[in-house]
Amino acid sequence: MRVTTFKVVRERYSNISTIGDMYIDGKWYFTTLEDPDRQRQPDGTITPWSAKIKIPDETAIPYGTYRLIINHSDKYKRTMPLVLNVPDFNGIRIHILNWARESKGCIGVGKTKGKDMIGRSAAAFKEFFDLLYDALSNDGYARLIITNKELEAQNENIL
Repeated sequence: MRVTTFKVVRERYSNISTIGDMYIDGKWYFTTLEDPDRQRQPDGTITPWSAKIKIPDETAIPYGTYRLIINHSDKYKRTMPLVLNVPDFNGIRIHILNWARESKGCIGVGKTKGKDMIGRSAAAFKEFFDLLYDALSNDGYARLIITNKELEAQNENIL
């Protein structure tokens, strides 16, 4: 089975949003936009996930590794990517969005980034969807890793 890794590396934080980059098998493809990262403390440390820190529709999903699939969304009335088994979250999608207020816990992909926003999201989503579809074809498996720059630097120092 072929495994494709989609990795979100969070890098900019505000009380409104979390901005990052998405890499696919190590290559940069997209900017990302999520709700605020409530696990990351001002000093950069990451607290363990707890449902107590979640504010519904205003919290980025926990750090970790998840499975990605494509299925029909009743909410959006179309086929969309779905992130599976996210603790204390349901229906987490990767979709078109430009502003953090549109996230509701989901992840948006774009090609440009600004303060609390990303741009060119529709074009980026089409490209992302096609890449995910290809990754899942022929019994492929797609995993999503949520991390940040500090954790990535720590991992590099360990190796």
